[in-house]
Amino acid sequence: MGPLLALGVIEWSLLQTSLMSGILCTSSRRVEQSPSRLQHTMSIVYLSLGSNIGDREAQLRSAIARLQNLGKVLAVSSFYETEPVDVVDQSWFLNCAVAIETTLSPGPLLGVMMHIEQHMGRRRTVKKGPRTIDIDILLFDDAVIGDPDLIVPHPAMHQRRFVLEPLAEIASQARHPLLGKTVHELLADLPAGQVVKRLPKQ
Repeated sequence: MGPLLALGVIEWSLLQTSLMSGILCTSSRRVEQSPSRLQHTMSIVYLSLGSNIGDREAQLRSAIARLQNLGKVLAVSSFYETEPVDVVDQSWFLNCAVAIETTLSPGPLLGVMMHIEQHMGRRRTVKKGPRTIDIDILLFDDAVIGDPDLIVPHPAMHQRRFVLEPLAEIASQARHPLLGKTVHELLADLPAGQVVKRLPKQ
């Protein structure tokens, strides 16, 4: 079954209708598209994906397939097995980075990503706890966004080896618009700490 059919014909149709109107509602959250960023503007977005419940590799591959509905997937990093941080009493994660080219503006993109997470079984019961899938926006072109629902660049990306190592594999020269450093430079600045193991590409 393809990623589009996996969402269900009726469900996906409603989702597309919401996107075309510039407003997407997920549960109690309403995300509005900014008039200054029309859908016809093409943007490069870097995402971080992670999973530590069930078949982690299958969860990542399923999420990547679903992201193809949002635009063109330009690059996917290797998968990395990573030691959990913050909440350490949980299973290790499998993480990767993905670059997509999309016409969606940040708000609607966030809404669809949350929809994908929910459809794949994510339940936000423990903050930073175990999850079937986690999809975070790291960089959105060179935009700086400070919204209650979305902060870009991701506020912790420069501190996370599990984010920077996969991202450096596909976008080492992408530049953090606030810190002024490339992903390669941010990774080089990190102290030793979290264990991140790159898995062979299949």
